[in-house]
Amino acid sequence: MIKYLGNQSQLFGVEEMRLLGGKGDGMRLLQVRNGSGLELTVSADRCADIARLSLGGVNFGYFSPCGYVSPKYYDKDGNGFLKSFTAGFLTTCGLSSVGTPCVDDGEKLPLHGTVANTPAENVYWEISQNDIHIHATVKDEALFSHGLVLQREYTVPIMKNELYITDTVTNTGYNDTPLQMLYHFNVGYPLLDENTILKISSDSVMPRNEHAATDIENCLVMEKPQRNYEEMCYYHSIKDEAQISVFNPKIKKGFVMSYDTKALPYFTEWKMMGERDYVLGVEPGNTLPDGRDVMRKKGLLEMLRAGESKTHKIKFIFTEE
Repeated sequence: MIKYLGNQSQLFGVEEMRLLGGKGDGMRLLQVRNGSGLELTVSADRCADIARLSLGGVNFGYFSPCGYVSPKYYDKDGNGFLKSFTAGFLTTCGLSSVGTPCVDDGEKLPLHGTVANTPAENVYWEISQNDIHIHATVKDEALFSHGLVLQREYTVPIMKNELYITDTVTNTGYNDTPLQMLYHFNVGYPLLDENTILKISSDSVMPRNEHAATDIENCLVMEKPQRNYEEMCYYHSIKDEAQISVFNPKIKKGFVMSYDTKALPYFTEWKMMGERDYVLGVEPGNTLPDGRDVMRKKGLLEMLRAGESKTHKIKFIFTEE
């Protein structure tokens, strides 16, 4: 194949750019393309999360009304996270807290933690014979507080429409510290519409609240956008290897996500069918999004010992028919 190319970027590669103007001014983005139609945008200044993802030019993720927002505009007071919640295909929640704002162990914690608004360091990429590798380091450390460092790697095969995420979090501090991570994968139009088929390899499902319970029998059924829709969240119990598929027969595209539930034992489905706020969240994690205080009270809060590391691996296979 290489003999046909003047430059490999004709077909695949990584290009680094910066945004100009607006609240995203100056943000570093990596545009990643493989040789088979998969494209993703890695937001280096936002935890190296995935801002955009498309297959064959068709968008898969949800891009929220606020768009690109630089970390300098981050408001960590209460639900201020939502002012800069780009969503994108992936927003990482954590590293020491996830979910509802709360006070836990004397610490005031914002919605979904702070790591999604933390710039990555040592961001670089390598291209081997078969794969593109993106590397990034994200530090969640503070004086007189916890020390957590995330080492992130994306692997994108050049000729296969797949994505491998490998995250390793290390406790660099001297004390045991809570580790909470939730992978907020967000599906948007046109992959998401009333034709979308969602399958989750769950053994059981529980509603997050009474409102979600009113329509639990339709938790996997997607609907048309509705005005004044109130979000519904469902907690799926999955054993062994999880498999979550999202496919839209109308556009003949979708994906299968898989991961080991021993490392990520919880799965949250976020069903939001509102006008403009039209998004499906498929969210593996080592916690539920009810707040760190709730998980501690239930005896479900994962602790990472000083010097200890924890690795999460998630695989995507993107499909088109």
